Amino acid sequence: GGAPWGAGGGGGVWPTKNPNPGPAHGGGGPAKLMLETGRHPGELKDMVCSPGGTTIQAVKVLEEKGLRAAVMDAMEACIEKSRSL
Repeated sequence: GGAPWGAGGGGGVWPTKNPNPGPAHGGGGPAKLMLETGRHPGELKDMVCSPGGTTIQAVKVLEEKGLRAAVMDAMEACIEKSRSL
């Protein structure tokens, strides 16, 4: 629950006043690592997630909630918008 990221209101995962920038850096690192190593994202996930650990538990929830599909839909929306400009 809570407000979407960046929606203000303070109901989201991170506070809107003095938010911790750490989580924002998470998205770039994995993509850079994938490009630099040429390894499959699943292989990279296995390299950094301990079996039964906290990170793999978070990944499990993201997969259950459809993060992959949401990212793909967002990219398609971005492409369509850029074509209309």
